[in-house]
Amino acid sequence: MTTPAPAPAAPVSDGKTLGVVGVILAILIPLVGLIVSIVARGQSKKAGVSNGAATAGIVISIILMVLGLIAAIAFAVGGAALFGGLAQVCAEYGPGVHEVGGVTYTCG
Repeated sequence: MTTPAPAPAAPVSDGKTLGVVGVILAILIPLVGLIVSIVARGQSKKAGVSNGAATAGIVISIILMVLGLIAAIAFAVGGAALFGGLAQVCAEYGPGVHEVGGVTYTCG
């Protein structure tokens, strides 16, 4: 009786295709793009090849997430200033429609 030959090892991915997918996702969904690009870079390191697309995906993801965070903070600060001003006008003038400094406020 002969022993069956062992199955051949699965080929190791060089991560290049996943790197390109990471760049695309970095632009569309930065957090997912970052994760995919990191995985692609790890695969490339294991295969002993460089992967510029994966590196670009990481950089693009980080930049877009930082810009998104800055935009979210700016909108939050602007919204707080807008609604804070409304609350102040309503507290001072009471219910109704008021024009203060060329801006119309409606207080309930």
